[in-house]
Amino acid sequence: MTSFAPDSIVLNRKLPLWYQVSQSLRASILGRSPQDPLRLPTEERLAAHYGVSVLTMRQALKELEDEGLISRHRRRGTFIEPGARRATPVRLLGSVDAIVAQQSGMTTELLEHGTVPVGAELAEYFPDLEEVAMYHRLRGEEQTGEPTNHARNHVRPELAARIDPEDLVRRPMTKVLRDLAGADISRITDTVEARLADPDTARLLQVPLLSPILHYTGVTYDGEGRVLDVAVIHYRGDRFSFTVTLDAT
Repeated sequence: MTSFAPDSIVLNRKLPLWYQVSQSLRASILGRSPQDPLRLPTEERLAAHYGVSVLTMRQALKELEDEGLISRHRRRGTFIEPGARRATPVRLLGSVDAIVAQQSGMTTELLEHGTVPVGAELAEYFPDLEEVAMYHRLRGEEQTGEPTNHARNHVRPELAARIDPEDLVRRPMTKVLRDLAGADISRITDTVEARLADPDTARLLQVPLLSPILHYTGVTYDGEGRVLDVAVIHYRGDRFSFTVTLDAT
């Protein structure tokens, strides 16, 4: 029986290997085509694919099983759950691949895109620019289409010139910047705050006015410390929680 073929990943030895593997495999699962097989390779083959031990691979698979993305059956193997719920906690571990994985598996509607002035809220990030490209997207659960968050990304013009807006319907912004626009992403800084839904957010996310939401700001930098993208995302408070894990090493 043909097995599902996951993407590869370059592991960061400063971060937990099981987590990086689980997030890479999660992104592969959520980004799979409908015709892809549901059966996963054996633990041993997956471990060899990612270059980790079988114990590490087993821990990574347990994470996905606890999330409901896969099911494991003695003697039969491990299978992707086609009807699994996609909304999950956001865990921030400092890995770009983890961020790409978290952004995957949602329906995406591009509401608008164009050029906007660098106002007071963006001036500290783009001190050398007067205008940036802005992309506004509404994202929802894959099965029901229920809106869960809306995001505005503010991108440097030279990078925006390499972006096809249609790619943002199929792929996360971080993946588009890195893999399609050729951005040299060095780090991403995340800030999460608790806020109340304003009229625009309440309408887009279909929640009552002043409902609790999570306000996320993600700033993407290149190797020279220059800001490439500022993402402002509003998450429904009843759909997401944030967990931050700090590696002692």
